[in-house]
Amino acid sequence: MGTTFLIAARNLRQGGRRVVLLGMAMVLVSMLLVLLDSLAAGLEASMVHSATTLASGHVNVGGFFKVTSGQASPVVADGPKIRKIVEAEVPELDFQIDRVRGWARLVSDRASFWGGLLGIDVAEERGLREVLQITSGSFDGLNAPDTILLFEQQAKRLEAKVGDALTVSAPTMGGVNNTVDVRVVAIAKDVGFMSAINLFMPKATVRKLYQMKEEATGAVQIYLKNEADAPAVMERLRPKLEAADFKLMDSDPRPFWMKFDTVTGQDWVGQKLDLTTWREEVSFLLWILTGFAALRWLLLGVILLLVVVGIMNTMYMSIRERTREIGTMRAIGMSRGQVLRLFLIEAALLGLFASALGAGLGAAIATAINAARIQVPMDAFMAILMNDHVYLKLTVGNVGYAVALISAISCFAALRPARRAARMRPVGALHTVG
Repeated sequence: MGTTFLIAARNLRQGGRRVVLLGMAMVLVSMLLVLLDSLAAGLEASMVHSATTLASGHVNVGGFFKVTSGQASPVVADGPKIRKIVEAEVPELDFQIDRVRGWARLVSDRASFWGGLLGIDVAEERGLREVLQITSGSFDGLNAPDTILLFEQQAKRLEAKVGDALTVSAPTMGGVNNTVDVRVVAIAKDVGFMSAINLFMPKATVRKLYQMKEEATGAVQIYLKNEADAPAVMERLRPKLEAADFKLMDSDPRPFWMKFDTVTGQDWVGQKLDLTTWREEVSFLLWILTGFAALRWLLLGVILLLVVVGIMNTMYMSIRERTREIGTMRAIGMSRGQVLRLFLIEAALLGLFASALGAGLGAAIATAINAARIQVPMDAFMAILMNDHVYLKLTVGNVGYAVALISAISCFAALRPARRAARMRPVGALHTVG
C-alpha cells in the first residue's frame, strides 16, 4: 500500500498543467463551500439571537384568555405559578422572563398604525440591551411608567421623536376600548423583520391599558443552555402544566398572533395555555433560511458538476497518456485491483490536498470578514441578515465537511476512468503507440 501511495503522489507531481488547474478549481470550490456554509450558519445564528431576544424564548408558555367565546386576549392569568413550575421541572434552564403581550393602535398627531406591544421589565432583560442599538434617547427610560421604545421605521411612520407623546388604543379583555398616553423615551435601529411591528413598553403600562391584574402576563419565555433542547423541554412541560390544573391548547406551530381567528372561533371560555418553540414563533421568517439553502445548493451543484466533469476528463486523458505505463505495471505483476486503487488514490490525494487548502483559505477569509465587521448599508439586506453587519459562523464541522465532501466527490468522479484503466490488457497496452 505504501508503494502505491508513493507512485500516486509522484504521478500527481508530474501531472502537469491539467492537474494544477483541476486542483485550483477544487480549492475554489471547497473555499466557496466553507464560506457559504459559514454564511448560512451565521444567518441562522443571527436569526436565533434576534428572534429569541426580541420576540421569543427558546420555549414559550403563552396562551389566550376568553371572557366570552367570541373574544380572545393573549393573556396568561397566573405567570408566577408557571415560572415556579419551569424552575422546578427544567434543569436545562438558563434563565426565564415574562412579557406582557398586546395588539394596539399607536396614534401620533400625524399618523397611526397597529403594532404588537411587548411589556418588559428593564432589569429582567438580559440580552435585549445588547441587541437594541439605541440611536436616540435611552433604553433605561423604560424604567419610567407610561413610556415607549420605537424603532426607526416606526418613528418615521409616526413622525415622532424622543419626548413626543403618543396615544395607545386597544380593547380591554372586557371588550371596552381603552387608551393610555405614553412618551417616547428611545428610538432603536431597525433589526430586520423582527422590528417591523414590535414595540416595547413597561409591563405596568400594558397591564393598565388592558386592565389586567399584576400576576397576569402575556408569555413566560424560557431560555435554555442549549436551544436544541427546546422541542424536548416543551413536550416535557405539557403534562406538568396539565397536572397543575392548566388547560392546554392543541399544538399549533404558528406565531401567537396568527392564532387569533382560530381561537376566537372555538367554543370555550377561560384560560388555555399555548406552548411553542422559537422556531414556531418565527416560522414566518424561516423561508429566508430555506431559500438561502436552496440557492446555495443550486450554485454549488452547478460548480460541483463542473468539477466532476473536469476530474473525469483529466483522468481519462491521464490514462490515455499513460497507457504503456499501465501495461508495464500490469506486466510486472500489478493486479487490476491494484491499478484501480492507484488511480483512486491519485484522485483522493488531489481532492484531499486541494480541499484542505481551499477550506483553510475559506476559514481565513471568514475570520477576516468577521474581524472587519463589514457593515450592511442596504435595509433589504439587513432585513434578511437580521444584523447590521455580515457575520459568518465558522465551525470545525463546516471545514471538515467541505474537505470530506470534495474528497469523496473526487474519488467518485475518478471511479469510472480508474475502472477503465484496470480493465486494460497488458499486451495491448504495451503495444500502444503514443
